[in-house]
Amino acid sequence: MTEITIGVDISKEALDACRFPDAVSRRFDNTVKGHKALMRWIGSEVTRIVYEPTSPYHRGFECHLAEAGLPLVKVNPRQAPNDEQAMCGNYFADSDACGEIKRARANTPSTKSSPMTNRPSTQRPWAS
Repeated sequence: MTEITIGVDISKEALDACRFPDAVSRRFDNTVKGHKALMRWIGSEVTRIVYEPTSPYHRGFECHLAEAGLPLVKVNPRQAPNDEQAMCGNYFADSDACGEIKRARANTPSTKSSPMTNRPSTQRPWAS
């Protein structure tokens, strides 16, 4: 079974979502209606939905998707590797949602946060 990861870049007005591994991207309004449309697009076979908190703009998104029981992973970008091209490949390199996918793929057991928490590990396997 292929793992499906959705990376979401959150702004005041929009949610830019990108699905890995097939590189399909969509934009949704950051409203209740947009959250519902995003959930329909995501479906139920998703492994994880990764995002980083963005001021207050992530709160509605987070609440609606959590209420639907979707597997959310809130990440701190300072706790994950910072090489989008190496992690995502060239076809994602220009996408902000790629950054969320990159952080999801970097969620190895030593850096993994529990869904809906932001408890970064003290181990940093990428630091040399």
